[in-house]
Amino acid sequence: MLDFTWKVFSQTGSIDTYLLFKELEKENDEGPDSQDDELAELDFPIS
Repeated sequence: MLDFTWKVFSQTGSIDTYLLFKELEKENDEGPDSQDDELAELDFPIS
């Protein structure tokens, strides 16, 4: 997905596409563990 987004940006020069690329790149760098940590924080007992 990163390659496609970068290719579209390089052909169009669209700032929105570049921002999407950077957002996807950031999510990729975080890795799968960070999503598990976020979900664990949401898990709390209801009393």
